[in-house]
Amino acid sequence: MDIKRAKQILSSSADIDITFQGVSVWIDQLHEDEKMATVHLRGPLEERTQVAVKDLVEENE
Repeated sequence: MDIKRAKQILSSSADIDITFQGVSVWIDQLHEDEKMATVHLRGPLEERTQVAVKDLVEENE
C-alpha cells in the first residue's frame, strides 16, 4: 500500500479490510516521514505495533 491510500483509509468512515502478513488490522496512526503506520489487530486484543505502510494490503471484496 502507498502512503496516500493509507491516509484515505485512515480518514474514511468505511470499514475497509486491511491486512498485515495475512492478519486483519486497523490503522491507528500514520508516520509519514518514516513511511510507517501504527496498527492493531481486529478483535479483543488491542496491542499496537508499528509496521511499514508498504507491507499493508487492502483486501478487495
